[in-house]
Amino acid sequence: MSIPFSKRVAIYTGTFDPITLGHLNVIQRGARLFDTLIVGVGVNTKKEPLFPAEERVDLVRRVCQPVGNVEIRTFGGLAVEFVRQCGARVMIRGVRPLTDIAAEFTMMLANKQLDPGIETIFLMADEEYSHVSSSLIKEIAPLATDQMLLRFLPPEIIPDLRLRLHAPADRQP
Repeated sequence: MSIPFSKRVAIYTGTFDPITLGHLNVIQRGARLFDTLIVGVGVNTKKEPLFPAEERVDLVRRVCQPVGNVEIRTFGGLAVEFVRQCGARVMIRGVRPLTDIAAEFTMMLANKQLDPGIETIFLMADEEYSHVSSSLIKEIAPLATDQMLLRFLPPEIIPDLRLRLHAPADRQP
C-alpha cells in the first residue's frame, strides 16, 4: 500500500533588509528539507526599511534564483496568517546563537496560540553567519570595502546596497 504524496511546503519570513548570507544559508538549507519553500518578505508600515518591499523581493529573488524550489512573496500582518494563506503548516525561523532564541521562542509560543496546527522549526545559521544581521550590514557598509562586505552579503546585492546608502564602492581600508 502506497502513501499518497502530499507536497511539503514551509514558509520562512523576515524583512530581509537587505538579505544576508545568513538568510541565504537558512533559505538553502530549508529548501533542501521541503518540496517548496516560500520566502515571505514582510511589509511593516510602522518600520522605515532601507529598501522598499518591491526591491527587497527583487534582491531575494535574485540571490535565490539558483535554488529551484523557492518562491518569494510579500506579506503584511501576522506571519502565522501568511503561513495559513499559503496553505502551509510549517514556519521556519532562522536563529543566531543566544541573541535570537528568547524572542523567537516567545514568538513561537504566541503563534502556537494563534494557530496550534502550525509548527515552527528553528534553523541555526551556520557558524560563519551566526553574527550576521541586516542591522550590522547597514552599520558597517558605509565604512567597509566590497571585499569586506562579501563576508556578509551575496555579491550581487552589494551594488544595490552601495547605491541605496550612497556609499562609494571599494573604499580603501
